[in-house]
Amino acid sequence: MPRTISIGDVHGCSTALSQLIIAIDPQRDDTLVMLGDYVDRGIDSKGVLDQLIELQSRLNLVPLLGNHEEILLNARESRSNLDFFLACGGIATLDSYGSSGKLSLIPERHWTFLKSCRSYFETDRHLFLHANYKPDVPVDELDTQTLRWLSLWDYVPAAQHCSGKIAIVGHTPQTSGFILDLGYLKCIDTSCCNGGWLTALDVETGQLWQVSERGELKSDRDAAVSCE
Repeated sequence: MPRTISIGDVHGCSTALSQLIIAIDPQRDDTLVMLGDYVDRGIDSKGVLDQLIELQSRLNLVPLLGNHEEILLNARESRSNLDFFLACGGIATLDSYGSSGKLSLIPERHWTFLKSCRSYFETDRHLFLHANYKPDVPVDELDTQTLRWLSLWDYVPAAQHCSGKIAIVGHTPQTSGFILDLGYLKCIDTSCCNGGWLTALDVETGQLWQVSERGELKSDRDAAVSCE
């Protein structure tokens, strides 16, 4: 039976992503929803984007736009935007292409991929967002600040989204290494680039896979959740 699997914030951790994909063993009929923040902070943003582009050719990959992709896309528009990108982890991103400070080294296929990323994705039972939602606002009316920037540290929705769907989000790193599961909302950013884990979740069965930045797979008995 086809699976719907979501993966949290990668942040340049290409080894973790490659080992996580091996562990998941996605099939052509599976849907893989990436929650955004593929670049910055980790050492190999280029390798992450190369992997995602390759995955698009062999399964249903749904990439969402994170705030770090938004920052990178905006970096081409002005010097101030470029400085902001560099201050948010962009130096590591450009280093992965061979030289700090040169956006021109990023190949066109990567820009095309980034511009193709969605703001959100829905299935019959789940709502996938990079950052957050407001319970009473339809998903197609959510502003970009909420979709890509609003942290769960600043605002935790008190209720399920008005669509009645379970929200799967990233953006707010769970430094405990465990996903945050509120029932109606699940945050699967488990801070891979800061010594945590890159997490994948089968949204129907609840199966979890977690891999460290070095590519080490967490045992099933240790992959738990945090309920707050």
